[in-house]
Amino acid sequence: MTRYGLIFVLYQPGPEFVDNLRRARAICADLVAIDNSPEPDASLHRALHDEHIDVLVNRNRGGLAGAYNRGAEVLLARGCEVIFLLDQDSKIEASFFEQMMQACATLGTDSFVLGPRVYEINLRKCMPTFPPGRRFPRPVRMTERSQGLFPTLFVISSGSAISAAAYRKLGAFREDYFIEYIDIEYGLRASSQGVPVLMNADVVMNQTTGQIRRHGKLYTTHHVAWRRYYGARNAVHCLRLYKAHWGLHWLSGALALHQGLCVALFEPDKLRKLTAIACGYFDGRRGKLGTFERLHPRIHAYCSGAARGAPAAATASSRSAPGDAS
Repeated sequence: MTRYGLIFVLYQPGPEFVDNLRRARAICADLVAIDNSPEPDASLHRALHDEHIDVLVNRNRGGLAGAYNRGAEVLLARGCEVIFLLDQDSKIEASFFEQMMQACATLGTDSFVLGPRVYEINLRKCMPTFPPGRRFPRPVRMTERSQGLFPTLFVISSGSAISAAAYRKLGAFREDYFIEYIDIEYGLRASSQGVPVLMNADVVMNQTTGQIRRHGKLYTTHHVAWRRYYGARNAVHCLRLYKAHWGLHWLSGALALHQGLCVALFEPDKLRKLTAIACGYFDGRRGKLGTFERLHPRIHAYCSGAARGAPAAATASSRSAPGDAS
């Protein structure tokens, strides 16, 4: 297993994110950029094509999940055996792919999902793992662990590697989730079907999650109201979907309450965000999926009132996992 490719997701990218793309292209020749911007920048695309960087226009169809799926179709058609995912705000070292592929070679299977150790810059710590095999999985702190492969129920999508065999077995990312929990659902889907999901502690990727601000032991991401809807809804739906395998379904209500409390205590635009959380939670309980604006046009219009013209950004991976504080 030697051939790998990279899906790099763009969303209204500024110069810093375009530079991240160019750095990724320099260390991964087999790359496809998926521009999820509602109105792509034609001049930027021309410049990237002149640099022999493939760019596909997705216009946020299916959200972040849709971008990953469009890219996977391209890389599978090229014969890639491992597919890497990367969002525009993620930063990787020059040795990233070499180290990750070395770990892939040691797994003894052609079907796997593998993620790096993710260092959350604003929180100044690494994201935990959630080992499978327990009814109530307890998070394992990864900040002090710098070597080895750690089994986990899921990994953050950005920086992760999915083998072609695993993608064909598991299928596409859920586009009806749109953005939040797409990686958690995919990891739980893999874990429940016997596909190993692991975190590679030897490789670190620096990442930011929204506009995180600490408030003592709590922190909030300050995500906009429409994204709060997807976080609450998809958490409920995802964790209930796999309750026969993993004892996480009880967390969804607690996560929604915690998210609402943090918004009420620390964030602006409280009423819109709390409305979105409540609406998302009840939609998740009823199994109503799809885009917020299609399901609830009036509520969506109200919740988007503070950020008109800002459709669902698909650059940040769905990083609101069980154990997070927002």
